[in-house]
Amino acid sequence: MEFENILYSVERGRARITLNRPERLNALSADLQAELNAALWRADRDREVHCVILSGAGRAFSAGYDIYPSSGAQSEDDYGSSFWTIPMQEDVWHLERQQRDRMAIWDMHKPVIARVHGYCLAGGTDLALICDIVVASEDAVIGYPPVRSMGSPPAHMWTYLAGPQWAKRLLLTGDSISGADAAQIGLVYKAVPADALDTEVESLADKMAMIDVGLLSANKRSVNLALEMMGARNMQRLAAELDARGHHAPSVAEFGERSQRDGLRAALEWRDSKFGDGRASPEYQQRREQAQQQPG
Repeated sequence: MEFENILYSVERGRARITLNRPERLNALSADLQAELNAALWRADRDREVHCVILSGAGRAFSAGYDIYPSSGAQSEDDYGSSFWTIPMQEDVWHLERQQRDRMAIWDMHKPVIARVHGYCLAGGTDLALICDIVVASEDAVIGYPPVRSMGSPPAHMWTYLAGPQWAKRLLLTGDSISGADAAQIGLVYKAVPADALDTEVESLADKMAMIDVGLLSANKRSVNLALEMMGARNMQRLAAELDARGHHAPSVAEFGERSQRDGLRAALEWRDSKFGDGRASPEYQQRREQAQQQPG
């Protein structure tokens, strides 16, 4: 299979898979997700590959799903442009199809390291947070703004990684968090300065490349099976259905109408502008509280 939306290469015991739509901040189109699935399984079959590094080209990991494909013609794969208008069962079908593509990360035998920089929003988090280890740049922006008017995440690792309080804090507001703060709350494994991101990720891959693939597989599976016993696998299926249910909220229809009438940029402005900075950083919140306590 030839790839048009991702880059794929193998060296020194690692497969590099790069989301390659930088002009659209690596928005996740149906074609990109299908290619990603194929690349993940290619890496899993390759005896020379011990782990996968998943990253994004340009200035973002991924800013989310491509809800308005660039091509003029619409097809059944252009689901994102009409999710608020279709019957719930059809909506669930599309969401589960996308879920099957990304769940290769969970099901494959070899570990996947997400290298997160820039924007990791909405669908970008659905992809990154299902990876085995997430390393982020300190200035990465991580969050799910669509919960404000478009639905809920059709993938859910938030509670398992950050705990219920922070999961609610982020998913009940759509606020984002920096890579540094995401590491502080356990949403990602580690955050490092942007210029040290490659060094950190490559160091992890170097160590995995020295370990027998069978042992990597056994230990990845042991952790994932423990998560499955806590309901993580079932939660992914339920998340898709809950997102489809959320698509019937009145604000979702309004977002869709504004998108079609005024354009996506205007609809996003309507969705997000009233939230101001929209950051859930503990330091940011502390600074704001201190400013509010200042006299005058």
